[in-house]
Amino acid sequence: MMEHVHLAAEEEDDLYSGYNDYNPTFDSEELDNDAGFQQAVRTSHGRRPPMTAKFPGTAIGGRALGTSFGSRVPIASSMGRPMTGAVQDGAARPMTAVRAAGYSSAMTRGSTFDPLGQSKGPAPPLEAKNEDTPEEKMKVLERKVNDLIEESCMAHGRGDLQLSLEKAKEAGRKERALVRQREQTGTADTINLDLTYSVLFNLANQYANNDMYPEALNTYQVIVKNKMFSNAGLLKVNMANIYFKQKNYPKAIKFYRMALDQISNAHKELRIKIMQNIGVVFIRIGKYTDAITSLEHIMSESPNIKTGYNLILCYYAIGDRERMKKAFQKLISVPLGIDEEDKYTPPNDDPHTNLVIEAIKNDQLHQMEREKKALAEKFIMTAAKLIAPIIELSFAAGFDWCVEMVKTSQYVELANDLEINKAITYLRQRDFNQAVETLKMFEKKDSRVKSAAATNLSFLYFLEKDFDQADRYADLAMAADRYNPAALTNKGNTVFVRHDYEKAAEFYKESLRNDSSCTEALYNLGLTYKRLGRLEEALDCFLKLHAILRNSAQVMYQLANLYEMLEDGNQAIEWLMQLISVTPTDPQALAKLGELYDTDGDKSQAFQYYYESFRYFPSNMDVIEWLGAYYIDTQFCEKAIQYFERAALIQPTQVKWQLMVASCYRRSGNYQKALETYTNIHRKFPESVECLRFLVRLCSDMGLKEVQEYATKLKKVEKMKDKKEQRVKSGRESSARGRREGSASSDSGHSSHGTSAKGDRLSAKLRALPGSNEPYEANSQRDIDASYVDPLGPQLERPKTAAKKRTEEDEFADEELGDDLLPE
Repeated sequence: MMEHVHLAAEEEDDLYSGYNDYNPTFDSEELDNDAGFQQAVRTSHGRRPPMTAKFPGTAIGGRALGTSFGSRVPIASSMGRPMTGAVQDGAARPMTAVRAAGYSSAMTRGSTFDPLGQSKGPAPPLEAKNEDTPEEKMKVLERKVNDLIEESCMAHGRGDLQLSLEKAKEAGRKERALVRQREQTGTADTINLDLTYSVLFNLANQYANNDMYPEALNTYQVIVKNKMFSNAGLLKVNMANIYFKQKNYPKAIKFYRMALDQISNAHKELRIKIMQNIGVVFIRIGKYTDAITSLEHIMSESPNIKTGYNLILCYYAIGDRERMKKAFQKLISVPLGIDEEDKYTPPNDDPHTNLVIEAIKNDQLHQMEREKKALAEKFIMTAAKLIAPIIELSFAAGFDWCVEMVKTSQYVELANDLEINKAITYLRQRDFNQAVETLKMFEKKDSRVKSAAATNLSFLYFLEKDFDQADRYADLAMAADRYNPAALTNKGNTVFVRHDYEKAAEFYKESLRNDSSCTEALYNLGLTYKRLGRLEEALDCFLKLHAILRNSAQVMYQLANLYEMLEDGNQAIEWLMQLISVTPTDPQALAKLGELYDTDGDKSQAFQYYYESFRYFPSNMDVIEWLGAYYIDTQFCEKAIQYFERAALIQPTQVKWQLMVASCYRRSGNYQKALETYTNIHRKFPESVECLRFLVRLCSDMGLKEVQEYATKLKKVEKMKDKKEQRVKSGRESSARGRREGSASSDSGHSSHGTSAKGDRLSAKLRALPGSNEPYEANSQRDIDASYVDPLGPQLERPKTAAKKRTEEDEFADEELGDDLLPE
């Protein structure tokens, strides 16, 4: 509707310019081309009564020509004065009170109202940039360099160190090419120094991350020596860190101090960190006095847990008791800067507040706070255990002083842990009574501490084989904390030693339900299944345990033993090979491998492992016997002599080893040496029939006159042997007749039978044991198959005992007792 409305123009200063010009309205020849006129003719708007404007002194009022949109073009009067609103040169005279603000009526005839310029069509496309210019090429290259730096950092974040270094090197090459282009085009003054700094700094970092320390130092030197880079001196800290990794401690201290000189006092935290590094380097090189100077300054300016702990170590190294005490007091007074746990306790029944607290209870911030607190407690506990034995006349007094100090600090809960560590120290000193007394003090404490102390007491009594007391304290620990996996494991152990394997397995399973990472319970459950003959389930337990403890020799042996019991020799050999890769000097594992290869018929491999076992433990009689027999079978009797001689040294009362030595001499053709050996044997064992027979044969072959003498002795010894056998035989017959007569009597038949059977069992047991004058002999081969004996002496078939303390108790069991506990 407003398409042909003409408003007054604003842009012209002279509104009446062109007054006498010819008005194109009167040009009838152009009416055919007038779009507004033609529209008015075709529509009803053209038939509206025209608006007239009367002017004084005119004969006829000027009639405006209407259009379909109501636009009026006034006709000039006879005097030549234009009427109001007349169009002059395409510009209409403004009409007062009709003119709209911000719009112009200066429009030509036939033009449309288009304030946004939409009738002109879309704007012409922007002129394309000419990328062939040198400046554009350099900008593109600069963007590529920035992208390569970003890709290098991203690759480092993903852990791909090699790729990050390659991207950093490529960025360096392109940046140098960019600098050359700017120099060639004469725009060297526009070189981007920030980009050069970023490229070099990233390249040096990636060199350091890839342990290419000389290249990293050279790159840092390029940055530091360039005076155009501001604050480049701070990079000397990075250079000092590299020298520290290279263990070049004097240079590390030099560069730390150079960096410290270039940092103003406004950067307090950075200066503190550098001084802390200087203190650590001094500790590494043993200059404790210089380290103390740096660390004391830090503790006075900005105390923190690590610095306080290092300061205690320095005082401990120089043996200053009083300053150790003061440093410990400063350590426990360092503020952690974390919120109290009460913040995470719902204060009321407001569901909204409870939801918020539940959401933040395990968020990353709270996890970080817990980790920070746990680290502080670890440092305090370690420092207390370190200084307690030396700050007072006795370690007990030292522990008591530390406990009192901790009770007055923000770490009150650590006091009970220190008391338990005091008991552990008693155990290290073999003072079991004091250890037990210390632990018994916790029986009336809160449930957590009471459960820990009772668990340790059960552990101690179990190791002392006082199974009743161990069972009692295991029950006490379970009553205080039913979900304590260590207490459940100890309870299972006390049931295990009573051979109630099914019940023991239930306790081990409950322990694993409460803590699936309790390796002691899982190991003992596997042993229990093994005793019950459920080998597949035992195998499953030990395979799970191997996934947790990858390098446990005990677990590997049990797996090998189970596969052997399942008659899978190849798997047994494979697990034993893994075992000796972890403990290559274990003679029992090597001997077991030799036995398995011997069973498979591979004598050469069996010889190799038997020989290695003999090298590490040359007193295993089974290994010695096998090696001697191997050399005899392979016709190397001279080499077998050394093994039988060693066996004779180990068991000097056993005549068979010395006879084997003489036999080897005889087989090798050294008859004179064989005769001397047989003569010595006859002197030590005059009743040896075998020795006399060989002497008679050897003297007969050599034509010696002693042959008659040895023949006479042989007959005499054989007669004595026959008489002795007859006496033994008659004695057995009389005892058998007596037993039959005793069983026939009616008055004391049942009691006599029981006594006789008991006596027979006792006699059989005594006959199975070696005589009092016989030396100690190793277990039979069957016994060796059934249980693995560690070189240090642990008995792995015995169930392991779980202790509550996961650091000191495990350490004590491993170092002092040598069995049972795996570290948690």
